[in-house]
Amino acid sequence: MNKLFSVLALLGAYLMPGATNAAASFSSDVEAYIQEEVEPLARRQLVAYQFGKPLHLDTNRGTTYTASRYARLPLPYAPLQEGVAPPGESMTLQQVTATAQQWGDRVIITDVANLTIKHPLFQQAIQLVSIQLPETLERNTFNALMSGTQVNYASTATSRATLTTAMVMSPHEINRVVGSMLNYGAPRFNGDEREDMMIEAGAYRDPSKSPAVAQHYVGLIHPLVAQDLRENSSVQQAWAYSDVNRLYNNELGPFNGARFVESNMIPYFVGVAAITGTAASSPVGSFGAGSYYIQVTASPALTSVEQQIYQVSGAITLTANQSISVTLPNLPGYVFNVYVGTTATPTNLGLSASGPTTGSLAGQATQLSGNQTVSVTGIGAAQTPPAAPATGITVFPTFFVANHAYGQVILENPEFHYLTGADKSDPLNQIRVVSWKVFYGTIILNQGFLARTEASSAFTPSFNAGTVTS
Repeated sequence: MNKLFSVLALLGAYLMPGATNAAASFSSDVEAYIQEEVEPLARRQLVAYQFGKPLHLDTNRGTTYTASRYARLPLPYAPLQEGVAPPGESMTLQQVTATAQQWGDRVIITDVANLTIKHPLFQQAIQLVSIQLPETLERNTFNALMSGTQVNYASTATSRATLTTAMVMSPHEINRVVGSMLNYGAPRFNGDEREDMMIEAGAYRDPSKSPAVAQHYVGLIHPLVAQDLRENSSVQQAWAYSDVNRLYNNELGPFNGARFVESNMIPYFVGVAAITGTAASSPVGSFGAGSYYIQVTASPALTSVEQQIYQVSGAITLTANQSISVTLPNLPGYVFNVYVGTTATPTNLGLSASGPTTGSLAGQATQLSGNQTVSVTGIGAAQTPPAAPATGITVFPTFFVANHAYGQVILENPEFHYLTGADKSDPLNQIRVVSWKVFYGTIILNQGFLARTEASSAFTPSFNAGTVTS
């Protein structure tokens, strides 16, 4: 019996509440786990820069590159008359120019950050800068291609504003542009300039030679527009058997005289309802009395390419020296431009103290943060916003490129600089700098060798069932 009581006493002591050492009491002794490798970024498909003809601008010769061509002579309209010389023809010189500009950027890291952060920041900066440079060249190339004057619109549309969601890219649109370029005589890649046409024709009959030798134009196409074409059975069949014959990175395949190359850096434009402004007496503006119109655009901060194009506002009546108050929407990840003019087609940025304080666009209503009210105090630098699609419509351009359509003018090749040592401005070696620069420009060599077709898409540039919207 005494033994039974002893066991019960011990069991009772065990079951009675006492001090419990829970994990939360020792949280300060838990070592946080950080993954060794850094996760990859979303990929951008860089294709446009490569199709520009490499051109070099000599040093000490300024920054303007001039390309020349002589127009062909008209054919004689009648045979010669015996003993009479023809009147002769005048030679016509045609020239186009482009200005090389210096682009660059840098990342500055302190020695403390480099010593204390898990992942070595200097090496990460080198990797990020090596991505930033080619993406900048690609973005700038597409901006230059948007200045092409040969523009078609899908289906029956006559302008960007008249495109509807049903007007998507189709074989008909491809045939229309390729046929026009062939009719014009735009040179194709893989050798229109060859004179021995028997050799060229034989390449198609020789089964040992790849169909990749065929002459072709290049189509630079957005991934969503490519999906529209994939829903066409003819295109689907042509691309299904083209894997072994691809020539270019990110090539989808050939179709009806063009080889299509995909890029998710092709700009696109979304029509958005107008943002209006109101007259304000403060701050004092430089406007004269009259009616003014504003137009707002939004750009992803990562690319600065104007993408959300708001409709032009109604007329805003100002008295002399008033300003225009504009409330910008809350659109995370985007920055805004505000244009102003005296007609419903503004061609100037506004002036605003909310804009950059340094650089060539200091004081202009550009690179403005959203979710704030800004004051536009006058008419600023000349700059034309992209044409707005209809509200709710997204428009994608597809570029058709012939050989020698555009060139990349290099004055100074890309350079990377890695500054890690002390100097007079940094005697204690407290900062590290990773930087790059390049001096170049894109030149349209022949507007007749470049065309674009603008179309809508059955697909939207976001995850319809997800959370990514930009």
